[in-house]
Amino acid sequence: MVKVNSHISSYNPNDAIFLLKDISDLMKESSTETREQAIQAGTHYSEMLPMEYKPSKAYMDLFFSSLQQYKHKLAIAVGVVAEQIIQTKGTNLVLISLARAGTPIGILIKRYIRYQYNLDVPHYCISIVRGRGIDENALHYILEHHPKETIQFIDGWTGKGAIKKELEYAVHTFNERNNTHISHCMAVLADPGYCTSIYGTREDFLIPSACLNATVSGLISRTVLNDTYIGPNDFHGVKYYKELEQEDLSNFFVDEVTDLFPSVHSHIDNQLRYITSTYTDPSWQGLKDIQSIQNHFKIDDINLIKPGVGETTRVLLRRIPWKILIRQQNNPDLKHILLLAKEKNVPIEIYENMAYSCCGLIKPLRRETI
Repeated sequence: MVKVNSHISSYNPNDAIFLLKDISDLMKESSTETREQAIQAGTHYSEMLPMEYKPSKAYMDLFFSSLQQYKHKLAIAVGVVAEQIIQTKGTNLVLISLARAGTPIGILIKRYIRYQYNLDVPHYCISIVRGRGIDENALHYILEHHPKETIQFIDGWTGKGAIKKELEYAVHTFNERNNTHISHCMAVLADPGYCTSIYGTREDFLIPSACLNATVSGLISRTVLNDTYIGPNDFHGVKYYKELEQEDLSNFFVDEVTDLFPSVHSHIDNQLRYITSTYTDPSWQGLKDIQSIQNHFKIDDINLIKPGVGETTRVLLRRIPWKILIRQQNNPDLKHILLLAKEKNVPIEIYENMAYSCCGLIKPLRRETI
């Protein structure tokens, strides 16, 4: 029987149930350099934990100003996604957010549905790992406890669509193996990669929770799938950063956005009408742009290319960047990107031929593993 430790986060237990194994006392972080060398030598990223970036005062000031600037836009996108979920899936729902970028978004969607429809839909947070699949133990747990509800997966944004593809394959495999009929539909706030059909916008805008790591995601690490710590009957693993409790902004962030729901009704309606009138099926245009970047910069491994504001931020926080591409100068969504790049001495290059506002390129450490 899989042990459920649903309180392994700094969030209110009513906001999310975490189907994750606590490995806080078992695993230490690897330095950025050590981790990058291991990943490019073939070790899977999910087998190690990155060091948590300690933001400078200038960066934190930028986070707070970005939140004030974009929280209305964020609240609108949350409402737009929630309304589309209700329209397409009904109200007999289970929300499943993909740890950890999807978690604050899942909480906000759950809160919006409670606010707008007076419905308290279950919200679980589970792990999916690129190249390794979804946590099937977590899916079994949810199906056992909610056999009649419709599942809706949630993430924060799309980059080149790697997690969307992983989700499609993992759910298809799970359904075939277990004779189930789970939908692999993934809802996101921002879909600049044109990868999914439920989205708040296809604009590559700054979702402020992308600026920080654990301190805006319930103080949990990214998820771990390492046989040393995770057995066949375990959920995927996660670490809780108790030492960061004084710096935690997780509840502050979701509260700031939740407080705006009453004031954005008309904007939500307008955006829903706009999406309906301009909707096109997922074209994966972003992936085509990434393939062009791959050819232009002669990068053998497409996984070293991280498109979009959210993914570029992650490159600067967790990896060893080679350079940052931006579509145009003076984009207010990129202030934190430019600040991080300056702090880390990463060059910025203008590259106009992409759907994204920016793209992070990871430094190849050896030519044969580029």
